Amino acid sequence: MEYKARADMDPRFQWNMSHIYEDKNAWEAAYAKAEALVAELPALEGTLGASVESLKHGLDTLYAAAEAVELVYVYAMLCKSGDNGAPENQNMDGRAMNLYVAFSTAVSFFDPEVLSIDEETLNGYMADPALSGYRHILEDTARGRAHTLDAKGERMLAMLVDAAQASSNTFDMFESVDMTFPKIKGEDGEDVQLTHGNFAVFRESKDARVRRESFEAYFGEFKKYINTLAAMYAGSVKMDTYYANVRGYESACERALFANNVPISVYDSLIEAIHSGLPTMKRYLALRKKVLGLETLNMYDLYVPMIEDVDFSVTYDEAKDLVKAATAPLGKRYAELLDEAYTNNWMDVYENKGKTTGAFSCGVYGVHPYVLLNYTDTLDDAYTMAHELGHAMHSYFSSEANDFANHDYRIMVAEVASTVNEVLLSKHLLATETDKKKRAYILNHLLEGFRTTVFRQTLFAEFERKVHDMYKQGVPLTAETMNRVYRELNELYYDGAFVNELQDIEWARIPHFYNAFYVYQYATGFCSAVAIANHILTTGDASGYLKFLSTGGSDYPIEELKIAGVDLTKPDTVKNALSVFAETLDELEALLAEI
Repeated sequence: MEYKARADMDPRFQWNMSHIYEDKNAWEAAYAKAEALVAELPALEGTLGASVESLKHGLDTLYAAAEAVELVYVYAMLCKSGDNGAPENQNMDGRAMNLYVAFSTAVSFFDPEVLSIDEETLNGYMADPALSGYRHILEDTARGRAHTLDAKGERMLAMLVDAAQASSNTFDMFESVDMTFPKIKGEDGEDVQLTHGNFAVFRESKDARVRRESFEAYFGEFKKYINTLAAMYAGSVKMDTYYANVRGYESACERALFANNVPISVYDSLIEAIHSGLPTMKRYLALRKKVLGLETLNMYDLYVPMIEDVDFSVTYDEAKDLVKAATAPLGKRYAELLDEAYTNNWMDVYENKGKTTGAFSCGVYGVHPYVLLNYTDTLDDAYTMAHELGHAMHSYFSSEANDFANHDYRIMVAEVASTVNEVLLSKHLLATETDKKKRAYILNHLLEGFRTTVFRQTLFAEFERKVHDMYKQGVPLTAETMNRVYRELNELYYDGAFVNELQDIEWARIPHFYNAFYVYQYATGFCSAVAIANHILTTGDASGYLKFLSTGGSDYPIEELKIAGVDLTKPDTVKNALSVFAETLDELEALLAEI
């Protein structure tokens, strides 16, 4: 299938960018205003420590510029995401990035100057009611004393931001725009154009030939360029390590987690706990192999539903109703906001030529969130929509409850709200479905949620840790060395499945690796979400969770999660989630025996 150009798509299923700026001319005017605000920032240098009033004026000026720059940048990014190949969008995005770099450079003096204020004096300033809205920000800045350079050093690092994105930007353009895939024969024997979007559909095909050919064609294309892709990712790892070294961290992992004030013990204990759950994963794979009647369980057999003859296609309209029904326990206001998202073009629904692959949600302060989908009428797509709308509602509630300086929640909690929606959707489907085959299908889907979001993302997290450690130890990062690490992890995590050579290069297609040590939070988020959803459904009380959604960036993630009843510094959350995984597997085994 050849996808339409952006301009030929039905606007009813595209996000409405005029909610941010009326048109590109309005964006140009906003760009000029933001540029002027950035130009005022250097004059603040040397004034911040003079008095409480001076510090407040500096912060007010800084965040007014930040808000203007962010809006300009987000608009350009969203336009480009809709059509990465359009020269106008590329130009806007490039200019917006330049403005962001200019802003980062202009405020690079800020942290060093705040930290140059005597600690006792700064503590006195922070106690003043005039700075109450900035107290957490200032406390967080003070926490980073040991890792902050002087003003000259910070300015140099800020000027490096754009160049440091080279590996990530190259990957995005190569994978989303320049890369093309061959045609394969679909289930009906007709030639079909393979794309990023429909590859996920082919992986679920009942026809083993389609699964195998789509896997070989898709991964085979990445294999053609594996040395180039290895160089891209190695460049990203090297920049991660450079930043960690310059700022005095023990590792790139420590630097990444420090930003959210998360102890490395949370990362390590996650991997340790998941390793303890691998025998249950092996049991699940054995059940999958048996039910599918396969002599060999290949990696491309992991996504096909185990239950045959179940029609579980879900149209976009059906998905809207499903998500609303599943999240009903979250209350009336949540339901009203979903209706607004549906009717007010918050979502960009279908794939078009040049559109960014996958899905994401982007909060826009003072407007509303925007959600990108590539919807193909599957149950997985309905889950993806529920997931992204969870992000969107988190952004909405946080923006509504906080000023701009404190509205943006941290990455550590970013995957919790999205996954709560997924768990609620599974629970809703299981509570309303009586057909044994469909119930088995849903249980299978829930188990796949654990496999792909807890086990697979922890595998990714372990891969990132090992590759960064390899570089630190002087091991060259080549396609061969990284393939070997990835193979060993697949053989560990998927004991019982056949790991063929093409699977070794899967790491090369994961865009999240260019945002180092991010993916572990999918796993902790899923485990947290299981706990939160179970609490809401058991007690009928969503108040703590809704309060959590409104915290934004006003506290550290570990503390914010405690409001929702989750403490990630203890092993209970992950272990309890693994118990749910085992119980769900027990239920599926029993149900399949009946069927």
